[in-house]
Amino acid sequence: MTSITRNFPRFIKDLGVAIVGEKCYVSLVENLNVSDVDCLKYAVSKGLGIGIVVGGSIMKVPQLLLIVSAKSARGLSLTAYVLETLAYAITLAYSYRNGFPFSTYGENFFLTLQNIVITLLIIYYPTSRLTRTPNIAPQLALATVLTAISGVTLYTVPLATLSALQMATIPLSLFSKIPQIRQNARARSTGQLSAFAVISQIAGCLARLFTTAAEVGDLLLASGFALALALNVVLGIQMWTYWGKDGVKEHGIPLEVRTQVEQAEKIPSDAWQHDGKVDIVIQPASPTLSSHGRTQSGRKWARKVD
Repeated sequence: MTSITRNFPRFIKDLGVAIVGEKCYVSLVENLNVSDVDCLKYAVSKGLGIGIVVGGSIMKVPQLLLIVSAKSARGLSLTAYVLETLAYAITLAYSYRNGFPFSTYGENFFLTLQNIVITLLIIYYPTSRLTRTPNIAPQLALATVLTAISGVTLYTVPLATLSALQMATIPLSLFSKIPQIRQNARARSTGQLSAFAVISQIAGCLARLFTTAAEVGDLLLASGFALALALNVVLGIQMWTYWGKDGVKEHGIPLEVRTQVEQAEKIPSDAWQHDGKVDIVIQPASPTLSSHGRTQSGRKWARKVD
């Protein structure tokens, strides 16, 4: 078997060496030395890291599709996504500027970009028809400018300051999940929150704890991933508990009332308004019949309301 593994095409060897290094490639692939624990652990870490980066590139895509298809960001917390995006961006800048392997932080690059788009969509699409604002262009412009300023700042601040910011991502991760957790609990629904994204984040945090310990050994990064794992597990439990439920309230308004208001908004105003007056037709629950088969009241159940 070693006669085959030692004669793999050049491009396969180059790829293997690029992933696990010359020493571990020779030990694990060419010599098939599966008892080399250090190289085996390193290879597993690299494989997990690459898988997380690839998964991170599409992790939030289902969430994006849910918002766009529903044309609503109902159930999503703007505060939670702003804080989560900032935490991703800080970790990305901290890892990049410290020269860590891309396989240990690459998903943060893709998650930051996807979260920025989701945040802008939450601003663009109201969480409810009742909260729709007439002009959201200034809000979108302000959010875009602040995002650009934050990116430039993280790229240029001193490393000592960036390390302090990385430490701040631990409470930042906590505060980024709590608004979403509270909103889910209050509404008894997860709204447009994507189950795929939540499950992927749980799996990603578990894998990141392993890869960080195996390749980087940075306590700050490990602590952040551990806290994120715990909070994502809470979101996962809420997804399971509220699965298939649309919630009873949104912004303190009962679901049935909110639905009636939203349906009324779809009716053109000229279809039910005439000269500043509104026609309200009230049907009796059960009109009483007389002995001649007529209702006791011959009046029409309608009145004009100014």
